[in-house]
Parts: sequence; C-alpha cells; structure tokens
Amino acid sequence: MTDQRHRYDYQIRPGSGPEKVIHMVGAGHRVLELGPGPGSITRHLHANGCRVTALELDEEAIDLVAPFCEQVRRCDLNDPEWPALMAGVDKFPVVVAADVLEHLYDPWSCLKRMLPLLAAEGCLVVSLPHIAHSAIIACLLNEDFAYQSWGLLDRTHVRFWGLKNMQKLFENAGFKIIEAEFVVLGPEQTEFAHFWHKLPKSSREMLSRSRFGCVYQVVIRAVPRSADGKALQLMDLNVSRPAIYPYGDHSASRRLLRELGARLDPATQARIVRLLRRFRLWPRSGSSR
Repeated sequence: MTDQRHRYDYQIRPGSGPEKVIHMVGAGHRVLELGPGPGSITRHLHANGCRVTALELDEEAIDLVAPFCEQVRRCDLNDPEWPALMAGVDKFPVVVAADVLEHLYDPWSCLKRMLPLLAAEGCLVVSLPHIAHSAIIACLLNEDFAYQSWGLLDRTHVRFWGLKNMQKLFENAGFKIIEAEFVVLGPEQTEFAHFWHKLPKSSREMLSRSRFGCVYQVVIRAVPRSADGKALQLMDLNVSRPAIYPYGDHSASRRLLRELGARLDPATQARIVRLLRRFRLWPRSGSSR
C-alpha cells in the first residue's frame, strides 16, 4: 500500500462521516478500530467511555493515538495474516473501519477476516466514499479524473464503490447491513465544485435528477448474516437533499459581506468577492443579480 502518513487528522463536524461513525458505535463498548490514524475518531470513542484496541501501520500515528487506547498494535491490513495479531484476545462487540477499506488492495478479503473478531451480537461500523457522486461525474465529463490529497479522489484510494457494489461487498463477506446513513453534499459543496461549474447548465440539471448523486459518503452498521435484525438494501433508502442556496441566489452572500464590510479593508472585500464568484455565490461583473 502507498505510504500513508498521519495527515488524516481532522476536526469532527456535525453531520460528517466521522460524526456518524461515532454515533453509530455508541458509548461504553470494547472497540477494535482498524486504521485509526492519529485518532481523530478514537479520541471521541475514548471520551464516550469506549475501551479501544487499535491496529495501525504508521508509527508516528501510533504515538498520537496511543493515549486514547488500551493498546495499539502495528499492523498492515494488506497482509492477509493480520488477524493473527488478535490471537488470544477476547472478541469485540464493535469493530470500526472508518475510511479504511478504500486504501486496501483486497478490501473484500479484509472484510471477511473481520467476521471472526466479532463477539456474539457484535457489529461492524464502516464508512466508505461514494464514487458515483455527481461531482465525480462532472470530473469525468470534463475529462479530468482529478486525484487530490484528500476527499473522494484521495490519491491513496485504490478501490471505489457505488451503492450496489457496497451492498455486495458486505453480503459476499458474510454480513448484512442493518443500518446506514448517507453523508449528503451538493456538487458545489465538494472539492470538485469548479468542475461542476464548468458543465453546461443542461448537464447540471440532468445530473441533479440523479437520486443518489449527492451521496458523498456512506456509513454502515453490519452484523453477521445469521444475526438478528432485518437486512437493509442501500438502494431502497431515502436521500435527503443537501442544504444549499439555490443556484444564482446571491442574497445570503450579500448579507454576509454587508455584515463584515465595516470590519474589512477594501482589498480584503475584493478577495472575498473573487472567491464567492468562483463558487457562483456572487454575480459576475455586469450582472444585476
């Protein structure tokens, strides 16, 4: 696997994938966390009374996550023998793999290897990026599959899934999905907003009719196939619409700049306007809107 340093340290935002993972795990559990990085999620699990065992490859990240864990073991999840590290350890009520599987060469086998690590009535909590987001389609229509240092096209991602592929990923590994939440972002809210705005209006309107086109990430709770609980189909779930301003509605941007205007010098105001125009949140020069 590509060497991945501990740059996945981030603040947990309401409604984000990590926030949904933390909520889905709950409080007071023994948790096995795979690939925690520097502990952005781990520290919240620890604060919620969870007792975390972590498996992490990066040595510097291990030093950062260790204060929030009962134990940390160095582990390469691309090594098919990684479950041997858990030999003799009691099984876990919760196993977490948040934004991990997309970095692995064989996530299908890795997921299968998690099954024996679960305690009776245990569950698996996983977050996955959704490659069929309309912003990715915009990249393809612009002939630019633009790898980034983070996000849906993080350059260390080696596997990609649509919703049907996610469903099969779990079913083929012996799990059933019993809970799932979508992280919903409009294309203009993503790291690919500039590709979206390059598309003709007719293309944007067509893509906006895609039912799952604003699903950015999926957070899943799964249990062994034989466990209690009704299996969910991701394609049957409802999708909320992202909370965004209508295209071309600049009133909120104008109000914000008026409120800040007295505190900002003209040069700073001009820079803000240029940035807002880039994301179509301010009218172009000569427009009366």
